[in-house]
Amino acid sequence: MARARKKFPTVPRHSSGVKPPGISSTFVPNHVAIVMDGNGRWAKERGLPRTAGHEAGELALLDAVYGALEIGVKYLTVYAFSTENWKRSPQEVKFLMNFNREVIHRRVEEMNQYGIKVRWSGREARLWKSVVDELKKAERKTSKNDQLTLTMCVNYGGRAEIADAMIEIAQDVKARKLKPAAITEKKIKKYLYEPTLPDVDLFLRTSGEQRTSNFLLWQSAYAEMVFMDVLWPDFDRRHLWQAIEIYAKRERRFGDAKPN
Repeated sequence: MARARKKFPTVPRHSSGVKPPGISSTFVPNHVAIVMDGNGRWAKERGLPRTAGHEAGELALLDAVYGALEIGVKYLTVYAFSTENWKRSPQEVKFLMNFNREVIHRRVEEMNQYGIKVRWSGREARLWKSVVDELKKAERKTSKNDQLTLTMCVNYGGRAEIADAMIEIAQDVKARKLKPAAITEKKIKKYLYEPTLPDVDLFLRTSGEQRTSNFLLWQSAYAEMVFMDVLWPDFDRRHLWQAIEIYAKRERRFGDAKPN
């Protein structure tokens, strides 16, 4: 007898009561990647320390997660800490390490309640052990969930991911576990940090900046780019839905010619 599918509660509505736009599931992106940019500028505009912007961004992330669940996105990947962020002041790096750890610890029960699978992508080197432990704990606790996969990219860089994959491939070639002629795009994907992560459909960046900043370079080869002039702490599910509406109107050809 087949096991009954677990039912999860409906996520809380936005405070305004707004509902997601009526977009056919065919046009809802399967995988949305977000560069959560603008925390520092948000804080500066209010005469607050940069850390206040990061703190305010937690609620923006939570609302984006809820919005993704409501509209039917299956994969949401967010840039939480890049390999370049180590260049920031020691005080800010220390805050971000503590903050990432505490957010994961504080929110994992909530994520699990709504059927969200939490994943981590990035380099373990240099990361605080307490952060790594919290990430792995969240992965284990939510591993059976299937409503949405939330991938936290912590100590992540697109070039670093590709370089690390090349190192592993070279080692396997040297050990004669892999023939050079067998190296294909499909094979390379198996060496990435999260091999099961599908290609990005919608790449979204806040704050008005228009660049990828070394995020998911391999996975975003054919992503639709949407840049929004809103600072991350002011972002909520309505902005996500707006970006999805923009995405839904685009024609994706993946290098093919438009038929006459």
